[in-house]
Order: sequence, then C-alpha cells, then structure tokens
Amino acid sequence: MTEGDSTISKPAKSLLALNPSEDVEFQKKVQQVKKRRKTPVKLAPGVIYVGHIPRGLFEPQIRSYFQQFGKILRMRLSRSKKTGGSKGYAYIEFDCDEVAKIVAETMNNYLMGERLIQCHVVPPEKVHEKLFVGCKRVFKKPTQPAVGRYNKKHSIEELEKTKAKLLSKEAKLRKRLAAHGIDYDFPGFASQVPTKKATASEDANISVLSDDVTPVCTPSILERRKSMAGGEEVDDEIVIKLMPDASFEEDEEDSEEGLSGEEEEGDVSIEEKKEEEA
Repeated sequence: MTEGDSTISKPAKSLLALNPSEDVEFQKKVQQVKKRRKTPVKLAPGVIYVGHIPRGLFEPQIRSYFQQFGKILRMRLSRSKKTGGSKGYAYIEFDCDEVAKIVAETMNNYLMGERLIQCHVVPPEKVHEKLFVGCKRVFKKPTQPAVGRYNKKHSIEELEKTKAKLLSKEAKLRKRLAAHGIDYDFPGFASQVPTKKATASEDANISVLSDDVTPVCTPSILERRKSMAGGEEVDDEIVIKLMPDASFEEDEEDSEEGLSGEEEEGDVSIEEKKEEEA
C-alpha cells in the first residue's frame, strides 16, 4: 500500500480549536453541525392557480402535463355541481414551494389550445383549509343535471316557492340600497307578477270615465245610491241640456223666410195668368 492509501483508510481525527481555551465551545458547535446533517430537510409545499384551461382538459391530462415540473401532492379541477362540466380553472399543490414558483413563471401566459394560461402562486395564508377536500375522489357525472332539472314540469307549489324566494331577495336588495342612501327604483320581479283581476260585482260598481267633468252613471251605481239614501226613490241622474246655437236659429229663420217668399211669388204669378186669359 502506498502512503496516500494509508492516510485515506485511517479514521478522521477529532477536530481541535486553535485556541485551547475555546476547545469546549468549539466541540459543541461541531456536534450541532453533525446533527443538522442527519436531520432531513423539510420542504414546504406550494400551491398554484391555473386558469383559462382549454376545453377537453380534465384531471388526467392536467396531472400528466404538470408532473414534468415536479411531484404533485394534490390537484383539484373546479367543476359545476349541476352539469359536471369544467369551469376552466384548477389548483395544484407541489411538494416544494420553489417548484411552484418555477411553474408559475413558466406557464403564465402560455398559449395552449388557443388560450393563454393564467398561472400564479397562491400565498400560504390564502389557501383555504377545505380547498382540496374531495380531490382524490373519482369524478362521477351528476345523475340529475341542471338541464333536466330546470326544464321539467314544475308543480304549482314549486312555482309559488320560487316566486316567493325571488320577491324576498328583491325586497332585501331594495332595503340594502336604501340603507346606503341610493335612490334607485327598478321594476324587478314584482312588476312581472300578474295582478288579481277584479270580479264582475266590483267592475259594476266602478264609474266609467271618472276623470271627466260629468262621469257616466251606470244603473248599478244608481241603485247603490238609492240604497244609501235610505230607500227613497230619488232620481240623482245628471241630465245635461245643450244650449241652442245662434247660427243654427238664424239659418232656420232664413230658410223659413225664403220658403214664404217663394209661396207668395207663386200665388201672384197664378193670378196674373188668370187675368190674361179672361
């Protein structure tokens, strides 16, 4: 064996401080460093938000694509509870926050399927504790999608319940606007609710053309007035007499004078003819 091999095979000597008086403190620091090497380094996980996901990409495709950056701990694609379709955004958790930062920088504004992917890191304080609840559950299409539920024939009770719910929401909205001092009026759902039609008896007691100077009185109104007067038969009907027109009288007088003059002329002409014949 050579001299170099003999030095390598020998065990390492204990380290000594340059100053003998500080040797005790130096040995304590050496032991602390050795303990640090033995304890594994804990990686802090990082969560990223991925938006504008193209149609047709679901959990298997997204997981297989983003696994090229690092280990994925959890992933959740947001889906509609009614139809089961993708909402176009997802949350992915990597085992290391540094990897998450690299993914966010790389994939932000990345063109994929005619869409620009939006990607950024979600701060740890903004990650909700229930964000990844049910992320490992296998997706199953809803048995009662929204299209079938909303297009089915609703009963009268269901329609009344829906109408009451909409009106209550609208009333709360108007109260909130008034509380903030906003003077804004809008028709809303209340204007679409059909009003109750008046019955035949109510229609009979309504006066026609009540805005005019002389409203028209119907027989039902007259009977009601008689009953209110104590049973006495009093005719309260309003009769309007029109004043004769002066021009109309003059025309009548002129026509009468013309007729009388023509009759006199006719009589004179007959008498003259008789005298000539004689």
